[in-house]
Amino acid sequence: MLLFLSALVYSQQDERISTLDFVQILNGNTEEAHFYYQNNWKKLREAALEKDYIHSYEMMETEPTENAPFHLILITSYTDAKTYGERENHFSELIEQAGELKLLNRKKPSEFRKNLFNKENVRHWETKEKS
Repeated sequence: MLLFLSALVYSQQDERISTLDFVQILNGNTEEAHFYYQNNWKKLREAALEKDYIHSYEMMETEPTENAPFHLILITSYTDAKTYGERENHFSELIEQAGELKLLNRKKPSEFRKNLFNKENVRHWETKEKS
């Protein structure tokens, strides 16, 4: 009986895995960064969502501080370890289909943003969503 209950609890745990990117906008290039993420990063995630390559994505903006100098937090969540493991192949496919990067004012990403750090393989311990 205890083994059955343990299996039931485990099977109800959220298997999703996420990646988080913490991005600093450089030199006041907020428009360029927003344009880039709306027209490239978001479009790739929308396509990935349609193909069931990802579970969800989220873009969050925050005020930077001295201890946390990032402006954006970008989250991509995968349904399970299998889709997480296939992410590089899936995004390579989608990038190839998307073609050239869409940029504002011809500024390259390295001119307007810096990925300060990222955290991969973040497992969801508990998720509660409004039904």
